[in-house]
Amino acid sequence: MTSSKLKLAGALGHELVDKRIDILRRIGDVGSISEAARAAGVSYKAAWQAIDTLSNLAGAPLVERAVGGSGGGGAHLTSAGRQLLQAADLMQAARVQVLAQMEQVARGTADPVGAPGLAALGLRTSMRNQLPCSVKALKPQGQAIRVELVLADGRPLFSRITRESAQLLSLLAGQPVLALCKATAVTVALAGKVADGRNLLQGRATRVSRAAAGGEVALTLPGGLNLVGFAGPNSGLKAGSSAVASVEESAVVIALPG
Repeated sequence: MTSSKLKLAGALGHELVDKRIDILRRIGDVGSISEAARAAGVSYKAAWQAIDTLSNLAGAPLVERAVGGSGGGGAHLTSAGRQLLQAADLMQAARVQVLAQMEQVARGTADPVGAPGLAALGLRTSMRNQLPCSVKALKPQGQAIRVELVLADGRPLFSRITRESAQLLSLLAGQPVLALCKATAVTVALAGKVADGRNLLQGRATRVSRAAAGGEVALTLPGGLNLVGFAGPNSGLKAGSSAVASVEESAVVIALPG
């Protein structure tokens, strides 16, 4: 099977720290399925099941076994197996890069969307708030682009990104995207207590930290979406309170769904 037909995405799935990938990597290192199984802490049968599953998903044999005894004999990776591990390494490196950039975003020291598209890479993310929406308009503002997004209930949400990021994402009006932001970038207060000049999302608090110094607040937006943020000390919030969440435009990351 040619490399162009190798189904890497199907084999890698959405979990990069995959036991099956770990077993495949160990087989490549030690040249033995039984040794790889012991090192991975699984049975020989489970190791073969992992190999068979990955091979089915990839659409090509990933391991070739030499004839041996009950221990399974020797084994080596096929070209497809080596390509799959290479792809896994590249995706892991991209994941590290994205999460590192997100930490910079949280500190306000980096533009969010310079990193690879999250959903397209199938990455898990530390960003707890993930809101499906669509692009309504893109408005240049100096060296930046102000992207107007629309949530499912029709309410607007704005993100500020660089021109280069907008170009690399090929953003267009009507395009479905995901709006992501860290919980620590969301400030929640009683309705009417937050100043204008940023994204304001009205909702109802469902869970509120009882800590006097403030803490995490979960709220539900009118369209049914859930949002998590933090309230300051003596916020007056309690479960059932009408609340407003504020998010700076530069903290809203745009990702393309896969």
